[in-house]
Amino acid sequence: MTDNAYQSFTMAEINMSTIIIYILCFKADICQLVLRAVELGQRSVLAHIQRLAVAEQGGMIGAAVYKVVGKGTEAMAEMKAGKKLDILTGLGNGFTAKEGSVRPLVIGGGVGAPPMYGVAKHLVAKGAKPIVILGFTSKDDVFYEEEFKALGCDVYVTTNDGSYGTKGFVTDVIKTLEGYDYFYTCGPLPMLKAVSDATECSGQLSFEERMGCGFGGCMGCSCKTLTGNKRICTEGPVLLKEEIIW
Repeated sequence: MTDNAYQSFTMAEINMSTIIIYILCFKADICQLVLRAVELGQRSVLAHIQRLAVAEQGGMIGAAVYKVVGKGTEAMAEMKAGKKLDILTGLGNGFTAKEGSVRPLVIGGGVGAPPMYGVAKHLVAKGAKPIVILGFTSKDDVFYEEEFKALGCDVYVTTNDGSYGTKGFVTDVIKTLEGYDYFYTCGPLPMLKAVSDATECSGQLSFEERMGCGFGGCMGCSCKTLTGNKRICTEGPVLLKEEIIW
């Protein structure tokens, strides 16, 4: 991954509330980016996307998937194909494949599911056999299930209300599984803590935190660790289970 630098990309495909943006990316297996929306008429409008997984390894084209949840992403949803944005890239760190792990858990909660696709694809390419667990609120929120299955992964889906898959949370599935040797997860903070408590093995967690500046200047997205506070936008968003103080 290159040093922090602004790069330009062109929006190539728009799909209503979920947008897929094809971007110029770097030669990295899993790329973490922070997207800054510009030319929206309001310079203060920011769209922070903490965990963007590069979908195609080794190439120049990646895919970013996000959900419309605020003013920034809503403004982006209204953009037309061909609109150019500036992005501040190369921030923070991504997931690192655990050497020797052959049966890892890959766990995504809500909009934390898309980046886990990049992780699963990378792990499969390295010969691992991931078990994928996706957690959503209801059936209407479920997405990316078929994409994970297409990779050859064992896929479990949970919904809070039981309208699809297993009723409950991702931890309800974890309790039924045996033989996994590591985990990777991304999702809301309560889910991350629950996953950490429910697993006996080590793992990596990608945190969702609201960011003020996006490049480590304000300390607004800090997380407590055994070695002091770490900024999610620079030292994170991916942290090791053993270093986190909940």
